Amino acid sequence: MYKYDLITILGPTASGKTAFATSLAAQLGSEIISADSRQLYRGMDLGTGKDLSDYIVDGKQIPYHLIDIVDAGYKYNVFEYQQDFLKAYQAIKAKGITPILCGGTGMYLESVLKGYKLLPVPENKTLREDLAGKSLDELTAILQTYKTLHNTTDVDTAKRAIRAIEIEEHYKHTPVDERAFPQLNSLIIGIDIDRELRRKKITQRLKQRLDEGMIDEVRTLLAQGIAPDDLIYYGLEYKYLTLHVIGELTFQEMFSQLEIAIHQFAKRQMTWFRGMERRGFTIHWLDATLSTEEKIEKVLKLLEE
Repeated sequence: MYKYDLITILGPTASGKTAFATSLAAQLGSEIISADSRQLYRGMDLGTGKDLSDYIVDGKQIPYHLIDIVDAGYKYNVFEYQQDFLKAYQAIKAKGITPILCGGTGMYLESVLKGYKLLPVPENKTLREDLAGKSLDELTAILQTYKTLHNTTDVDTAKRAIRAIEIEEHYKHTPVDERAFPQLNSLIIGIDIDRELRRKKITQRLKQRLDEGMIDEVRTLLAQGIAPDDLIYYGLEYKYLTLHVIGELTFQEMFSQLEIAIHQFAKRQMTWFRGMERRGFTIHWLDATLSTEEKIEKVLKLLEE
């Protein structure tokens, strides 16, 4: 058995982390726990980049957890993620398997690797009324007045910013009781992709997903009765594609603005991961251009050390 409780594979969008994680899982006979804040949602496939075909390696299905677990339109949170992660983690460990945690949502990753003591945060209607009508810039400035900024990686709509302020305000005035959450010893692997290569892959992938029907996916979700604001809440693809579908952006405006937003998001992901290193996490970075076999060999050596 390894000395690690968990193997974590992280990296920015378009770095190839999922394909590598599933190949590693096939090699080790492991299972994947997703750490992606949007792949949780059913029916949100192309826009979240689920790439479920990556979970089939050499004709074998790699088991995965925390993908497609809630309906689109629901507001899932980090507290729920901790609880769902723990259930999946314990179920996999009970089989005598070392799980692989894979994703790019920094807050989700850190919440389980550091064992944050979190409690569910209720809706604060008074605060929401006070913040209603403020611009995203104004809300961001308010958010920055709080000591702890958990959600800075993906607050790109006013609705998300208000929720982030709501969470910070709750923790400011509510003592958080200590709860049992296991301290996990994880081998953390980061997929390091050159900035220009990352930008190229992001653009290629965006074009491919549009060709595969990403706009139709958004139309379907809207037709199912999900409010445009609820889709916009999820940010990135769902924000800009929804604005296009409801007629507020032309196709070219949507594509251009979305492409820029994804590049900015990938940059923020890397900023978060570098911050994790400053906060005491050891991340072993692997060059994204290495072959899968070379990456696996390096991870196996790290596991044996």
